[in-house]
Amino acid sequence: MKPKWMRHLHTINHHKWLVLKHCFAVGLYWQGLTHDLSKYSPTEFFVGVRYYDGHKSPNNGERLEKGYSSAWLHHKGRNKHHLEYWVDYTTEGDKPMDGVRMPVKYVVEMFCDRLAACENYHGQDYQDSDAYDYYMRSRSHYLIHPETRALLEDLLVMLKDKGKEETFRYIREEVLKNKG
Repeated sequence: MKPKWMRHLHTINHHKWLVLKHCFAVGLYWQGLTHDLSKYSPTEFFVGVRYYDGHKSPNNGERLEKGYSSAWLHHKGRNKHHLEYWVDYTTEGDKPMDGVRMPVKYVVEMFCDRLAACENYHGQDYQDSDAYDYYMRSRSHYLIHPETRALLEDLLVMLKDKGKEETFRYIREEVLKNKG
């Protein structure tokens, strides 16, 4: 059996390949090429190796042991396709912090990322409803701007109901074309 570091590297590479494919399918070439490069940094990679199990994010293992994930804190602060990157103090309303509106290209990259993560971890058992189901399990605790939430949820529902090809077409022809 391959050493854990090699299996973790394979998981990262496979995930990046899937995101690249999906980003290219919708026309986000630069984002496909540069997606998740911070995962190769020592801060993220060595934590990933230590807690790797091949079935879920290794960040959860570090969280269970330490009460937080240093790798996740590093990752979300460097990758604009994570909704957590876009959380800031508010100047209005009753919440001290909230999600700010994400640029559309990062919402689409986030969609591609979630899709690829499900494909990567579910393997042959992957279904187009997986990313929607995963999102819905955590939806209630997200700090996310209403417009960002609406777009992400629309894409996840479309993926679940109509599949990848139709969703990618919609993103190319409607979402990204009309993002201004």
